[in-house]
Amino acid sequence: MNLQNILNEIEKVDADVFERLDHVSRRHVFHNFLKKAVTGVAPVAFGAILNKAYAQSSTVTDVLNFALTLEYLEAEFYNIGLASPGLITGMEGWNTFQQIAKHENAHVALLKTALGGAAISKPKFDFSAKGAYPDTFSNYKTFMALSQAFEDTGVRAYKGQAANLMSAPDILTVALQIHSVEAMHAAKVRYLGGSRGWIMGAMGMPSAVYAGEDMRVQGGVDVVNLTGLGTEQVTGAFDEPLTKEQVLAIATPFLA
Repeated sequence: MNLQNILNEIEKVDADVFERLDHVSRRHVFHNFLKKAVTGVAPVAFGAILNKAYAQSSTVTDVLNFALTLEYLEAEFYNIGLASPGLITGMEGWNTFQQIAKHENAHVALLKTALGGAAISKPKFDFSAKGAYPDTFSNYKTFMALSQAFEDTGVRAYKGQAANLMSAPDILTVALQIHSVEAMHAAKVRYLGGSRGWIMGAMGMPSAVYAGEDMRVQGGVDVVNLTGLGTEQVTGAFDEPLTKEQVLAIATPFLA
């Protein structure tokens, strides 16, 4: 890791970043960061720098807390699932969900570090969604279906917030890195459940997760007419974002 280059890149996309840090010069940041890197706490230090730089941006803070809420939900879901005796069957399923849980918990840790004191507390969850899924942690099929729904929602949610992070390109980069991992989770869970690794049409449950996934017009062009391919094939080739309001409507039943 080249610390000097990291600071150069941050300054390149945000010329005022060091002015936002109270009474801290660029040289001070570099030497402090380097000292912490030697002791193995550089990621924490980096998160603190980003927190100080962007704490005044309510839009960025809101987006990060929105992402943190989803990551809390996913991490808790997998942590409980892995701790439920006899729920997950087969080594492939066990290894997959164990690894996904590690990723989601890492996302939570990173977002909390970046937000610092502005991070929201973990809410309480109801994974039965007010009784709609009473056997979430005793029926593997239900657990798999909700896992797929949460991962598909996460992918579309991160994509939907990309425009709101354009003012903070370094944060946007991290968000896109998480987004691509969520997409890999979604594809893997789909394969485990015997489905294709991508979404075709607006089919799935809960139905709100897949709203708008049956779009055949992309960039003003009807891709079905353009290519002669079937609607399902075309809709599977593109993934649409969800708005914050759509995502919250999906997540709300799972909040206690």
